[in-house]
Amino acid sequence: MNQAFIVWIILSLIWGSTWIFIKLGLRDLPPITFAGIRFLIAAAILWLLILWRRNAVPRKTGDWLMIAWTGFIAFALNYGLIFWGEQRITSGLAAVLQSTIPAFGLVIAHYHLPAERVTMRRLAGALLGIVGVALIFYDQMKVEGSDALWGSVALVLSAFFVAYSNVLVKARCQHIEPAALAGGQMIFGLVPLLAVGAVWEGSPFSLQWTWLALGSLGYLALIGSALAFLLYYWLVRKVDVTKTMLIALVTPIIALLIGVLTLGEKVTWRVAVGSAAILAGISLIVVQRRLRGAGSFTEVTDADNRDGHKRR
Repeated sequence: MNQAFIVWIILSLIWGSTWIFIKLGLRDLPPITFAGIRFLIAAAILWLLILWRRNAVPRKTGDWLMIAWTGFIAFALNYGLIFWGEQRITSGLAAVLQSTIPAFGLVIAHYHLPAERVTMRRLAGALLGIVGVALIFYDQMKVEGSDALWGSVALVLSAFFVAYSNVLVKARCQHIEPAALAGGQMIFGLVPLLAVGAVWEGSPFSLQWTWLALGSLGYLALIGSALAFLLYYWLVRKVDVTKTMLIALVTPIIALLIGVLTLGEKVTWRVAVGSAAILAGISLIVVQRRLRGAGSFTEVTDADNRDGHKRR
């Protein structure tokens, strides 16, 4: 196994496991403040690494404006909705609904990335994903009630926001050092999270800081954020973008299994069928008909990545 494939596996396991730690932490912590503190810790770690390694930091105002905007939508809006929504639905279902990111990215990329146009195959995948989401929405409204339905809506909205951010990063931020990009985005995301949390949820110092809350926060900040985003931005530069997007197919399955095995989360037949439809649709979007070196994770250059965009 080469280095890129090992990193891909590690990322899949990390992002498949973060959902259960969000669920556990939400037992004692309010969602918005929980998310904000997670990225406060992660950003501090990343910036210490940046200073220690003397990574290049953007100097152009335009770069910082793009980091600020993508950070706000990818961290403040995305994770605020994730943490708020997962209070109302299972961790596995939350992961499945957020896996619609490539479906939203397909449409958004059509307008921002000229090399990534909508095809009939990808359109069919997006429509299949929509059917799956609709079935899950119906299940949550019918079986769990309106609160669970709104939680599901929040997770789908979060997928839209992070997809928009990902496309902008591909279009405008490829030249920015990965650590500086992730660290900058976290700063611009955590500030509104902490501000909203302080107003709506009270002082962080008055929260119920149990060992479970501290352990969940530590895992999410250190492993699920600082380490995971460094690995992800490294991987994006090393392999074809299609292979990185395949993580979206694996993490929901891992999250569903962990939720069922550890918390005894139930999966109704509608959720199972809807999840299968979403994952099948996403596979149509992100899996090419002919992958160069199919099944391999051979590292590629920036030029190869551009060619990969054209093939998709």
